[in-house]
Amino acid sequence: MKLNPSEPETPESKEATIAACNALLRGELSAVETYGQAIDRFKDDPEVATLIRIQSEHEQAVKHLRNLVVDLRGLPETSSGAWGAITKGIQATANLFGENSAVKSLQQGEELGQKAYGDFLEQSDVLSETKETVRNELLPMVTDHINRLESVGHSMKADG
Repeated sequence: MKLNPSEPETPESKEATIAACNALLRGELSAVETYGQAIDRFKDDPEVATLIRIQSEHEQAVKHLRNLVVDLRGLPETSSGAWGAITKGIQATANLFGENSAVKSLQQGEELGQKAYGDFLEQSDVLSETKETVRNELLPMVTDHINRLESVGHSMKADG
C-alpha cells in the first residue's frame, strides 16, 4: 500500500521515513569519506576534478537528507557507521592497485547507492512527499555519477 500526498502523516510513517532517510544519509556520509580518499590518492591526475565535483554533490545530498530528517523532527545521523569503515577499506585496497581499480570501486559504490535509493522508493511506509524528493533529486544524481565515472575510467591510463 502506497501512501499518497492526501493521506495524513502518522507517527509510524514519520518514524519509518526518518529511519529510511538516516540509512541513506549513512551511505552518503560514507561516499563523502570514500571520495576524499580517492581524491587524496589521485590529486595529480587531471580527472581529479570530476571526483571533487562528485564528492561535492554527495555533500549536498548529505545536507538535503539531514534537512529531510530534521523537517520530520528526527535526529539525523552524524557518522557513516560500519558501512563507512567497510567502504573506506575497500577503497584503500583499490587505491593500492591503481586508478582503474579505484574508479571501478567508486562506481560500484555508486551502484550500491542507486540500489539503496531504489529500495527506499519501494518502501510502502515511507512518506510519498519524501519519495518524490528522492526520485526527482537524489536518485538522478547517483545515476549521473555512474555515467561520469564510466567516462573517467575510460580516460585514465591503464593500471600498472
